[in-house]
Amino acid sequence: MISRRVIRTVLPAEAGAVAALHARARATYYPDGLPDDGIDWLAAWRTAVERPDGQVLGVVEDGMLTGIASFRVPEGGPAHTVKLYQFHVEPGRRRTGVGTALHAACVEQWRADRRRGAVLDVHVDNARARGFYARQGWRADPERPYAPGDHHLGLRLSLPESPPGE
Repeated sequence: MISRRVIRTVLPAEAGAVAALHARARATYYPDGLPDDGIDWLAAWRTAVERPDGQVLGVVEDGMLTGIASFRVPEGGPAHTVKLYQFHVEPGRRRTGVGTALHAACVEQWRADRRRGAVLDVHVDNARARGFYARQGWRADPERPYAPGDHHLGLRLSLPESPPGE
């Protein structure tokens, strides 16, 4: 059977499915189990999905949400730079092209929005994610250098301008 992949804006009614995918994905890079961070992730995802100044893209394959990405211009940040706050792929769908397709859709949206760069924070111990971002062209952010003891590494992606007519 051929899988049908659609990338689209996540709907508010899907916040529960997004929060569940997020929990499954995060659980894979915490060897001792998910930490109790005190965050109501369902409420956080509802807020992200409903923000007028942000966007949550989702990958849907055969009716199932298999990838999510949340981004917006951070408050007080430069208008030409977008921040990728969350990027997760269903653990059983990793290495199937979901992440690459979702990342390409994000970049396409950022370029359409005339952003010149993107930033993100990746968990230092998440080698799989760090490798993925490196393959997509992300590099250490010189404006947010890593310091020993930091739990996250700041990365930056330069976005070339779209050619005229695109």
